[in-house]
Amino acid sequence: MTTRARVGETGFWAALAEFCREAAAPPSIGQAVAAILADVRARGDRAVAAYAAKFDGARFGPADFRVPAADVRAAMRKLPARERAALVSAHRSIRDFNARGLPKGWLARNRHGGRVGEKFDPIRRVGLYIPGGEVPLVSTVLMTATLARIAGCPEIAAFTPAKGAGEIAPGILAALAVAGVTEVYRIGGVQAIAAMAYGTQSIPAVDKIFGPGNAYVCEAKRQVFGVVGVDSLPGPSEVMVVADATAEAAYAAADLLAQAEHGSGREKIFLVTLDGRKRSVADTILAEAARQVKISGRSAKIVRVLDEGFFVAEADSPDEAAAVANYVAPEHLQLMVGRASARRLTRAITTAGAIFIGNESPTVLGDFAAGPSHVLPTARAARFSSGLRTADFLRRTSLVEYGPRSLRAAAPTLAAFAAMERLDAHGRSAALRLE
Repeated sequence: MTTRARVGETGFWAALAEFCREAAAPPSIGQAVAAILADVRARGDRAVAAYAAKFDGARFGPADFRVPAADVRAAMRKLPARERAALVSAHRSIRDFNARGLPKGWLARNRHGGRVGEKFDPIRRVGLYIPGGEVPLVSTVLMTATLARIAGCPEIAAFTPAKGAGEIAPGILAALAVAGVTEVYRIGGVQAIAAMAYGTQSIPAVDKIFGPGNAYVCEAKRQVFGVVGVDSLPGPSEVMVVADATAEAAYAAADLLAQAEHGSGREKIFLVTLDGRKRSVADTILAEAARQVKISGRSAKIVRVLDEGFFVAEADSPDEAAAVANYVAPEHLQLMVGRASARRLTRAITTAGAIFIGNESPTVLGDFAAGPSHVLPTARAARFSSGLRTADFLRRTSLVEYGPRSLRAAAPTLAAFAAMERLDAHGRSAALRLE
């Protein structure tokens, strides 16, 4: 059943901590993932094909793993005009937003007179994971591939699960065409992460893996980190709605249900209300959610989350609401409060993946069209990480160039550190150049 508690009550923080811990994958998932990763690493294509058949019902072999580039390019023409226009519009917003975050190299003189700086190079080969099972995340294509293209990654390989003889949601293929990605594999799940990390006979390994996934995919990314890079561990969706008396109850309820409908059953939704001791805000929104769930096409999925993954916190002040948000570090945070409170909370909350301000700013804007990538940290990872950005597709290299004069200026510092750390050869390497 839904967990409901007042922030100031004894036991509140312990209850919130326990609720958040439930987002962690159980040991059984880790063990299952490890076995699949090891099998794909050992048997390559044969293992990938076997798991695709077992988990996705796929009836094709390694020769058909890759989607012909012509099929990717043709997918756009097969979409209805409305859907084509939506892809193009979203792609432009995502491109415009993320181009602003492209880091630029620089060079300068430091206090010794040496030249120092940074340069940024695109990661050579990146792999994009696109969830495509029960919920084909067409938008995830644009939220990852667009950034990789802005960064200039030479090789972009996309992986998405297929059914039967290799069918992939047309929208996913069309979005890949819009983003300019033609290396596409009809492989999903843990086996896709394994193929990206280790490579197989027909699939070249990548240097870094990007994209969200279910608990198994997220755990697979965690286990292969170090063999390859990973962007983050974005798992099942989360949303926190902070609402006061100015919130439209129907909007707040709809936004909670929207993130609950993804379908894994492991989604987490939070409602934090600011209403003193009246309880009317929480009661009104909960009643509206109960009404709306009855008319949802995915009501069974949503009800499960409402029963097992819904936490309602009643706060007496914006400071209490901010404390709850900073502890949870939600993937999506909606501030459905008055303007003064929204400004205060936006400053005070420092651990959200993305913040949506006001009654007219639903999370779905970030999911599909506003511009920022929707690949965001979950399971409290926003305490230490951020949403996907263009810089994640680049490598930074520092540059150092000294001459005789600048090296002499640095020499006393170098000698002192070499002596403190008892590293004589370090000190000698500089001293020899000054003799």
